[in-house]
Formats: sequence, structure tokens, C-alpha cells
Amino acid sequence: MSADKSDHRLLITGIVGTIIVALCCFTPVLVVLFGIVGLSALVGWLDIVLLPALAFFIGLTIYAVWRRQRNTTNS
Repeated sequence: MSADKSDHRLLITGIVGTIIVALCCFTPVLVVLFGIVGLSALVGWLDIVLLPALAFFIGLTIYAVWRRQRNTTNS
């Protein structure tokens, strides 16, 4: 796989992950879903998982953009 294709895949993964985790953090999507399936006791633990996941995906997106910029300036 070429570096350009892996950079593009990395960027798409970072953006999609950031959007999904942000939706779950800032809207009650998971709270409603957990309530529907009877797992509402786990709602208190969501921030412990979602906030680090959000930080990870934002970092992944920044890294992918940096890597893509570096490859276009070197080419």
C-alpha cells in the first residue's frame, strides 16, 4: 500500500472516529440507547471511556493531517 493511500485512510479513520465519539459525548445518543437496552447503570462510566477516545481520535486526525502535509511538501 502506498504512503498516500495509508495517509488518506488514516485521515478518514481519524475524522470518522472523531465525529462518532463527539456525537456520543455531546448528545444523549448513548444514554438513550443504553436506557433502551437496559444498560443505564453504565451511563456514569461513559465519560471515562468517551473523553479519552475523543482525545485519541482528535490526535489521530492531527497526526494524519501533519503526515499528509509533510508528504506533499517532500514530493
